[in-house]
Amino acid sequence: MSLKALLADGRIRAHKTSAREVADLLRVVDRDLADAAIPQLSTDRRFATAYNAALQLATIALHASGHRAAGAGHHWSTFHVLPEIMGPQAQVRADYLDSCRAKRNVTDYDRAGEISERDAEEILAEAETFRRELLAWLKKNHPTLVPRGAQ
Repeated sequence: MSLKALLADGRIRAHKTSAREVADLLRVVDRDLADAAIPQLSTDRRFATAYNAALQLATIALHASGHRAAGAGHHWSTFHVLPEIMGPQAQVRADYLDSCRAKRNVTDYDRAGEISERDAEEILAEAETFRRELLAWLKKNHPTLVPRGAQ
């Protein structure tokens, strides 16, 4: 479904964000990235925490574009429109994050021990890369939303 179709369906709605909202979400991202790097946590928790960081980064992109996800399936909607918002080069990331969404659902709701060490390390690395690339994208496309001192 396209962004236009998701808007018509009510799964994406108009939203006006602010630099403060972006800064608040980046603080959530940074907390989750730090927590996901704690080796004493289970791989399930590290994965789910890094996943949340990536979800918040995608949410920042969605908000910067003047939208927000709404209702059931909001994680899917947020990842699904990422290429329309950030460009076609984001398709691989969107697909990867959607596959992580399915894994996160299993580990959060169904079974423990389903996430490998490699899975946890991979999503953490992806979220860290996404953070850098999102900030560069914001600086280029929405410079008024970049928090002061954001790196």
